[in-house]
Amino acid sequence: MAKESMKAREVKRAKLVAKFAVKRATYIAEGNYDALQSIPKNASPVRLHNRCKITGRPKGYMRQFGISRIQFREMASNGLIPGIKKASW
Repeated sequence: MAKESMKAREVKRAKLVAKFAVKRATYIAEGNYDALQSIPKNASPVRLHNRCKITGRPKGYMRQFGISRIQFREMASNGLIPGIKKASW
């Protein structure tokens, strides 16, 4: 389980990216890199990191489902993900 502060930090970054997306795009299109320096560093989309929606785990993230591999396995075994079943032989 990730610390709540880490989850909150990611949410804050995502909001900043959304807030400054248009401004950042116009500065880049104009080639105005001096004005780009005035935008906060955390407004850069490169700084975002995918995290599990349930636990906040940053590694082993599955984009298609938005959760970590561990949560995916548990949920699939319990039949909580439609269309997914454990292969057994």
